[in-house]
Amino acid sequence: MGLHFHNTLTRRLEPFESVEAGKAGVYACGPTIYGHAHIGNFRTFMFYDLVHRVLEWRGYEVRFVMNFTDVDDKTIRAARAKEMTLDEYTAPFAEAMLGESDALGIRRADLYPRATVYVDRMIDLIQRLLDRGFAYATDDGSVWYDISSFEAYGRLSGRDLEQGRPGERVAEDEYAKDDARDFALWKGVKREDEEVGAAWDAPWGRGRPGWHIECSAMALAEIGDTLDLHLGGEDLIFPHHEDEIAQSEGATGKPFSRVWLHAKHLRVEGEKMSKSAGNFVTVRELLDEGVSPAALRHLLLSAHYRSELNFTRAGLQASARAVARLLDFEARLLSHPEAPAIGDRGTGSGDAEGEAGRGIRDAADRAIEAFTAALLDDLNVAGALAALFVFVNEANRRLDAALGDPSHGLPADALEAARAALGEMDGVLGILEVGRRSRSVDAELSAWVEERIRARAHARADRDWSEADRIRDELTAAGVVLEDSATGTRWKKLSEEG
Repeated sequence: MGLHFHNTLTRRLEPFESVEAGKAGVYACGPTIYGHAHIGNFRTFMFYDLVHRVLEWRGYEVRFVMNFTDVDDKTIRAARAKEMTLDEYTAPFAEAMLGESDALGIRRADLYPRATVYVDRMIDLIQRLLDRGFAYATDDGSVWYDISSFEAYGRLSGRDLEQGRPGERVAEDEYAKDDARDFALWKGVKREDEEVGAAWDAPWGRGRPGWHIECSAMALAEIGDTLDLHLGGEDLIFPHHEDEIAQSEGATGKPFSRVWLHAKHLRVEGEKMSKSAGNFVTVRELLDEGVSPAALRHLLLSAHYRSELNFTRAGLQASARAVARLLDFEARLLSHPEAPAIGDRGTGSGDAEGEAGRGIRDAADRAIEAFTAALLDDLNVAGALAALFVFVNEANRRLDAALGDPSHGLPADALEAARAALGEMDGVLGILEVGRRSRSVDAELSAWVEERIRARAHARADRDWSEADRIRDELTAAGVVLEDSATGTRWKKLSEEG
């Protein structure tokens, strides 16, 4: 099966087909940079990263654009309160968000356009809408989109023209317009706009752009008349994305985006996140308190993007344990001894090596098959994570069994198959990629520890308990803790999380 997405526009699962074969133009609605991004924002950004990585994994040449909204009511009010210009106020928040994204392993977009840089493009787009009869100007210097002129209005959200526009960012009586349902393309200048440098000259009067026109102008300028994918949170379906469609298609006469994907909200300990509820959490706060970036990445990825994600401290701890398990497994694969050349093998080892090697290779093949099927099915990341950890469990069992006979290791091709499968899956998930930054996988240390574990196993088999205890003490002194189980012995650094 090829890559399939649940298209918000058609309300069904569809095979993904880009405008140009092998290429994908993606526009993602980014943050309004008037404060530090919270974990709900980053749930959406992690969804964007998954889309970006999956497309590249499937061989697409991706043009990925995510905007920064740096001029709107919120940024103007905040900048004015601080007696700063828009750029002075918003720039640090953009830099902080990118730094936090880097910490979580979110792949950089090709471009992060800021709305204030594209005002000329917005003016041109508004003029096209005026010329084509989709918009009208009012005496105060504002320009409005006449939604009655666009017959397809409401198809994305399922709303009709008789419904109001809850969620509109400007009160209906703040500006004069022909119909309360019409939305602003351009807002006539106000004193507070001038105070923070949020006012520009336009043919119909000095003012600033409306929120919705910003994304249309940036997307059309940087990707083209028709996008392959438009991404956002579910709260943007109406009115923002509905208005983007009306503006863009009104101006170009072409479909604006072939596919629309929307991520559901994040909740905190089962409740809606809000400052008034006292559960408003930023990524900056979590990183500052020492939360593992890899654990946070795992948690934010763990639920399907069309399902609500519940952020809990217990869930974060479980994610830290999952990350530690992946890091332990990678370390085992890197340090596990390879089988000697055929001519050097002792009698009887070949069959055991063949069975163990086949078992590892088959587990790797099954994992990649299940992992791929899950992600091709509308980015079923929960299924992909399940495939990964089933593989880890089965491969660990095979490795434990191999350690039961210290006279040989595993075939090099089997170990390479396991490493390649783990690498391919993490190339999409990015969990180990982030986790390695906080845990150095020292191959020399790993090899020494595995050798000491085998020596201890020999001592225990010989009932030489004092030697077995001495080896354990030696490992403990080196900062290594052992975990004995029915299937073998695992180890980890005492100072490591998990």
